[in-house]
Amino acid sequence: MIFPAPHPAPWPEAAPAAQGFDAAKLAEAVAHAAAHETPWPRDLAGHIGRGSFEPPPHNEVLGPLWPRGGPAGMVTRHGALVARWGDTREVSQTFSVAKSYLSILAGIAVAQGLIPDIDRPVRETVEDGGFDTPQNAPVTWRHLLTNTSEWEGELFGKADAIDRGRNLGVEGQGRKGERALQAAGTHWEYNDIRVNRLSLALLRRFQRPLPDVFRESVLGPIGGSAEWRWDGYRTSWVTLADGRRVQSVPGGTHWGGGVSIHAEDQARVGLLALNGGAWAGRQLVPASWFEQSTQPCPLNPQYGFLWWLNADGTRFPSAARDAFFASGAGGNLTWVDPSSGIVAVLRWTDPAAMDGFIDRVRAALKG
Repeated sequence: MIFPAPHPAPWPEAAPAAQGFDAAKLAEAVAHAAAHETPWPRDLAGHIGRGSFEPPPHNEVLGPLWPRGGPAGMVTRHGALVARWGDTREVSQTFSVAKSYLSILAGIAVAQGLIPDIDRPVRETVEDGGFDTPQNAPVTWRHLLTNTSEWEGELFGKADAIDRGRNLGVEGQGRKGERALQAAGTHWEYNDIRVNRLSLALLRRFQRPLPDVFRESVLGPIGGSAEWRWDGYRTSWVTLADGRRVQSVPGGTHWGGGVSIHAEDQARVGLLALNGGAWAGRQLVPASWFEQSTQPCPLNPQYGFLWWLNADGTRFPSAARDAFFASGAGGNLTWVDPSSGIVAVLRWTDPAAMDGFIDRVRAALKG
């Protein structure tokens, strides 16, 4: 395994053939990705502000939004860079890729003893009124990590009902709707308000801004750049136990904010995940956490602890069954493939073309 030197050193490259690829076929995969730009406009503020996720007033933007870059990406195997396209150091927002970063932070909280048991109710260690109602009192950390919490309430000006009834298959077509809540742990739903509630709960346990924890515990030790940022909402300022006012950060860019980062830093995080939380001999996140994180949720075989999975072969039919993904709206994907040692990052790629890219990359592997 090759671990790249800290940024801004160039990523160590290898000829495709040296890493087991047919160079011509790998070039076809790159051309496929480069030719299929996301249909989203470059003006993200205008796109989301016009109601791409839901109609007014629920679409009100609460955090900063930046214009996106062009399609870009990279393919590594066993840590060596074998292909790239576009500007892999262009920093733009990643949307729900940030959810997988929250999962990593939860693993660090567990390792530090801040979360003694993910199957215990969150209210036992987070006392901020968010888990006091009969609906929310049974919610555990596992429920929040698997999108099965059914947490109910309003957070930073957004009610959970905004995302209730969400169907990712018709995302952006305005087909969300109200539905009756179920008991915690009995219904799976992709709901950004509930993920943001997890983020706030983690902030309460760390008693430190999550971007600081991520920088010091993850991106710093793996040699990431200083060019990324994790922005909150103008409404998400909270007071910690010591009286400090800090911003809670969202697990995406649904209403602005979230993680802005480039492809090379994302690939570093993917390589850390591929290696079970270890980097150059140093265990940064427990290997057991990644093992748990990539086990299918009983209510959705395509989902683990805020990572998308391929256990049933339906997420990406061309990917290996043990592959897992950090995935964000608009065409952002980190593909981690343990069986082959591949980590690939796609930025602003048409989601409809992603499986074709994966198919071409896997077909380029010789033998």
